[in-house]
Order: sequence, then structure tokens, then C-alpha cells
Amino acid sequence: MLTVYLLRHGESVWNVDGNRYCGATDVPLTERGKEQARQVRDLLKEVRFDAVYSSPLERAYMTAQIATPHDPAGVIIAQELKEASFGQWEGKRREEFIAENPALWEAWETDPGVARAGGTGNTAMEIVSRVDDFFQRAAQKHPNGTILVVAHNAVNRFYLAYKLGMPLKNYRRIVQLNSAITRFTLNDQMEIALDLLNYR
Repeated sequence: MLTVYLLRHGESVWNVDGNRYCGATDVPLTERGKEQARQVRDLLKEVRFDAVYSSPLERAYMTAQIATPHDPAGVIIAQELKEASFGQWEGKRREEFIAENPALWEAWETDPGVARAGGTGNTAMEIVSRVDDFFQRAAQKHPNGTILVVAHNAVNRFYLAYKLGMPLKNYRRIVQLNSAITRFTLNDQMEIALDLLNYR
């Protein structure tokens, strides 16, 4: 059984600028975001990880390096953990892009599994597929291990919604605060058991 400590990255500069959609855009952490990561490191100092994996985007990778209690140089980049591309919505606040094209947002709200975020970005099922592939490989590599995974808001929520059997359109009902810890296990059949959600 694989034990996973899942983090969302620390606060980014766009998170504090009216919560602009970062998506696949490489946006750095704020100083507060770095402090959030240090607080996670203190919380996890007694946990021994077999591996630490991170999205390639700076805000996640830096969070992983800071939050890793024992070997920050050993953070492994996993492209599958990269945040969803939000297409035309990236860099904009939700009220801005909804006003520009309400139908595009309505399609995403109705069925993100097939609708493309921002018209040209990812579908939720594309995200789920690549993240699920990552965890399948991680479970094979660390069959009885414990890993730390640092990723993003949409990536984390879509994967958790999928594994918990929720409709993907309800993904925002799962809260993932910046640098909050979610912990779950995956058994041999890749069934999830969620025992800690959004803890800081």
C-alpha cells in the first residue's frame, strides 16, 4: 500500500493578485508562500519519505524543496503533475474571462471532463489520465512506501474527485489551500482511502 502526502504549492504572486488563474504559466511564490512551505516542513519533520515528487512549475518545485524535511536536493520532477492549462483564462480573474465569453465558462461548469478550459486548455479527463498514470507508476515503484507529492489546485482536486467517484464538475467542492496537506493511501487495486484533507 502506498501512502501519499499531497500538497498544493504555496501562495503564488497571482494567487494574491485577485486570484488570477495561473494554470500552466510559470508563476513564482510570494514570501508568504515560502513561509507556508517552511511550516509544512516543520509539520512533516518526523515523516520519512521514500521519494519526493513535484510538478515542474517553479511554485510547486520551490515548495517541494523548502517543505522536504530531509533531502531537498532529491526532489524529482514529474511532468504529469503540471497544473492544468487554462487556455485563454490564464492570467485573468474569473469575473474577467466569464464576462468575455460566458458560454465557454458554462461549458466548463457543465462538463469539464470534455470541455476545454479557456477554449484551448486541458479537459479534466486529460488531467486525470496523466495524474493517474503518475500514481500508477509511483505505486509500482514504492509498493509499501511513503511519498510526498507537490502539485496544484486543479490537478489535486480533479484526481481526488475521480478517485472518490465524484462527478468531475464537483471538483471545487474539494478544498486545497496553499501548502495544505492531504494524505491518502492507494492499495494494490489502486483504491483510495482518504484520511487527511487540507491540513495546515
